[in-house]
Amino acid sequence: MSDAPVRSGRRARGGGGAARRAERTAVSIETAKYIERNIPNYEVLNEEALQVIEANAETVLAEIGVNFVDNPAALERWKAAGADVVGERVRIPRGLARKLCETAPSTFTQHARNPERNVVVGGDNLVLAPVYGPPFVRDAEGGRRYATIADFEKFVKLGYMSKWLHHSGGTVCEPTDIAVNKRHLDMLLAHMVYSDKPFMGAVTEPVRAQDSVEMCEILFGKEFVQENTVMTSLININSPLTFDSTMMGALEIYAANNQACIISPFIVGGAMAPVSVAGTLTQTLAEVLAGVAYSQLVRPGAPVIFGTMVTSIDMNSGAPTFGTPEAEHITYGAGQLARRMGLPYRSAGSFCGSKLPDAQAGYETGSSLKMGLLSGVNFMLHACGWLEGGMVASFEKFVMDADQLGTLHHFARGVDMSENGQAMDAIAEVGPGGHYLGCAHTQANFKTAFWRTDLLDYKPFETWDEEGARDTQTLATARVKKMLDTYQQPALDPEIEARLRAYVAEKKASMPDAFG
Repeated sequence: MSDAPVRSGRRARGGGGAARRAERTAVSIETAKYIERNIPNYEVLNEEALQVIEANAETVLAEIGVNFVDNPAALERWKAAGADVVGERVRIPRGLARKLCETAPSTFTQHARNPERNVVVGGDNLVLAPVYGPPFVRDAEGGRRYATIADFEKFVKLGYMSKWLHHSGGTVCEPTDIAVNKRHLDMLLAHMVYSDKPFMGAVTEPVRAQDSVEMCEILFGKEFVQENTVMTSLININSPLTFDSTMMGALEIYAANNQACIISPFIVGGAMAPVSVAGTLTQTLAEVLAGVAYSQLVRPGAPVIFGTMVTSIDMNSGAPTFGTPEAEHITYGAGQLARRMGLPYRSAGSFCGSKLPDAQAGYETGSSLKMGLLSGVNFMLHACGWLEGGMVASFEKFVMDADQLGTLHHFARGVDMSENGQAMDAIAEVGPGGHYLGCAHTQANFKTAFWRTDLLDYKPFETWDEEGARDTQTLATARVKKMLDTYQQPALDPEIEARLRAYVAEKKASMPDAFG
């Protein structure tokens, strides 16, 4: 399929009269800049422990090895690089994977179609993105049900309007009313049209990754895409120690086109990794080393993120558990390992096992979000909307979590030790026995001194009771409706939108529906 011609040598932002009129009439939605930490990372491993885990990971790669299945080209790349390849088993000599990883950048910029929404991934930064992958959605009116493209578009709009969310994400829910081989096109189109924040590409087949690149070439311009990162996409490793051809095929497409990949083991402790923290960290590091190294074999310098998705398991039911201290130890430890490799780090999220946006969801989510901030995470997928162990994307929990992300922004600022922060003038003005409500320092700072929720209820009991004694889910339902009712599409050159829609229509018409 041939692409429509693209503007070469410059980013395709549009320039016709219709585009200018759209820009003038569009309502600007405030989005906070990605978090820049002014606080230290929390570390649970000492130098000796880190060295032991790193040495054990090298032993895993050299003596046990990893499998690259159904991928002869990958096996040839590894042979040429000096690995010992027998069948589909790849044993990587000590130090080789780490050496290959050295060409991966420590930070990179992901560009959005609105340059004001660009994000820098790595360093002391934290980029927040929504839930990814649930086949079901839930809201107060319809309950739990299979997700549709209409649900997906609503989540993209909510994400666009959420102040503390920096990224539009990827498969915010799985639209099951569209054929499996075609739904990635509609999802990408929604991210590109209904939001101007950065987004993720498709990874479920290599050809779908290629479609993602081609759609970005329409949106941004072909040369711009080759020279800049416009997608950050999720490549899960099939733990333990297995790299399947589907995910690796997508990685090959993205790496070859200079697009970022999150190389992320998917670990359920006790099922896909040992039950011990040190054992899980060893396997995680081995898998990430092999995955990142392979991306650099495809294209040295391709941007990547050290990922880990970790839960423990309920040994009675076999169900994954969230917000546990063991998962915290692994998340903190993996952050230390990522920093020693000089790579951006992905982990944590609004994790919970609860079926409803209730107290359990709040406890587990609060623990996981703060853990992500303190462990040095640079890209947090699943930052809002996650329910039922990731099986459900909840509209109410989406806005509840998105509101709470504001606390991460404020906590990450650290303690203001400027002259204004020390507030000595206020202490002197008020003196013993007074109060600070009317003093000059309070009057100058009260608007910005404290983080303020846009959702939770802080009113006196009598006022709360008079307004209907609404619980948090009820408040969230009302907020979802208000946000969707007031949504306005961000400006996009009509010519570019028309070309995107034509690409999607032509691609979908070129193949029969497949639901398997």
